[in-house]
Amino acid sequence: MNASASLAASARPADIRAEVARLRKLATLLDAAFRIPGTKARWGLDTVIGLLPVGGTALMLIPSLYIVWKSRTLGASQPVLARMLANVLIEAAADLVPVLGDVFDTAFKADLRNVALLEAHLGLSTP
Repeated sequence: MNASASLAASARPADIRAEVARLRKLATLLDAAFRIPGTKARWGLDTVIGLLPVGGTALMLIPSLYIVWKSRTLGASQPVLARMLANVLIEAAADLVPVLGDVFDTAFKADLRNVALLEAHLGLSTP
């Protein structure tokens, strides 16, 4: 058993739920913190900071990869982690295209997708 699996196994369910809730709050801040008035469209800091050419995309990889890393410590399986990394890479690659990448980023919401994958893997409900 690896260190992250033993950490997840020794954690109490309430602790795991609290950590997943923190990850969901972070993902919401990154992907859906703000609503475009008069629409259902939501965007977050990832969209705004991603407007900075290249540097914005690189900067926003940090919290996205943090969510993947925390998911690993919470016991996410290798296939789930692979899907999470694919989501981050898809979003980062698209973000390199000026303007269209930001529109894609606003719609794709990799961080919220990744938290939903973790919640499904852990058998937690998604709000």
